[in-house]
Amino acid sequence: MPEVTFSQWRDFVAAHPDIHLLQTAEWGELKSAFGWTPARMIHGNDGVQILFRKLPLGFTIGYIPKVDSGKWGADSGIWREIDAACKNHRAIFCKLELDAWQDEVSLQPSAFRTSPHNIQPPRTITLDISGSEDDILARMKQKTRYNVRLAEKKGVTVRAWDDLDGFHQMMQVTGGRDGFGVHSLEYYRRAYELFHPTGMAEMLVAEYEGKPLAALMVFARGGRAWYVYGASNDQERNRMPTYLLQWEAMRWARLHGCTEYDLWGVPDEDEPNLEAEFESRHDGLWGVYRFKRGFGGTLKRAMQAVDRVYNPLLYWAYLKFIGNRES
Repeated sequence: MPEVTFSQWRDFVAAHPDIHLLQTAEWGELKSAFGWTPARMIHGNDGVQILFRKLPLGFTIGYIPKVDSGKWGADSGIWREIDAACKNHRAIFCKLELDAWQDEVSLQPSAFRTSPHNIQPPRTITLDISGSEDDILARMKQKTRYNVRLAEKKGVTVRAWDDLDGFHQMMQVTGGRDGFGVHSLEYYRRAYELFHPTGMAEMLVAEYEGKPLAALMVFARGGRAWYVYGASNDQERNRMPTYLLQWEAMRWARLHGCTEYDLWGVPDEDEPNLEAEFESRHDGLWGVYRFKRGFGGTLKRAMQAVDRVYNPLLYWAYLKFIGNRES
């Protein structure tokens, strides 16, 4: 079947509320402004959005982020459409990240190779936000619960926000402090413009006396919500604004029918290692693990990415010379 249009894919996704955020038409449009080309196809009740990124000499790589794991054996009919699209785009391989947790799904080893690289953070903490607000607070660690209430007592307030310039400035402060990369202002602006009008996203800011202290973008569809982007400056940190901000994001997600809240990224280590080292390490995602663990929840690891290889020689060259810079 030929590739479908943006609107056709959006209609398909709307009829499948369990499809992951990264398979939405809006996500494909976001990535299309920053070096990727989306291709969408539907085969019966299955569908997929592939992102292609250009390589030298007219080749590409294909990337399928967080696709439904329910019907995804290598012999699935949708793969005929994927293979055809990859051939048309001259892909040397197609990377697949299933919307599944580790050990939930196995793929045929003859058709896929375990990839040495994931693109999305493989390990995360998910929170159960079902039940009453008291139930959710009770699942948090005592100190985190205390800090949520302390922020309220110390005059922190949270509201919807649309100051993308202010958000980007705050992201730069956080990235410099915690040692992780920050997208451009144009990236965050485009994400907001695509998702906010659909009701799938909100930007929230925590303030004290009208002064922004922390902000985040939260996304939701179906029964799941994702904390994808978040930042704080170095002002009034004793008022614990980030704790109240996360709590209000969870409340927003609940109003949108969500029962699961994904904190989106912690160090890719087993829990004993995380618990042994989080107080002494602050680099990269270690800098946020201590904060995220306090909200309770379950540590999970996504299934390792797999690659469907079309050109073994160029695939080998890609892994040797380019793959370590994937992002």
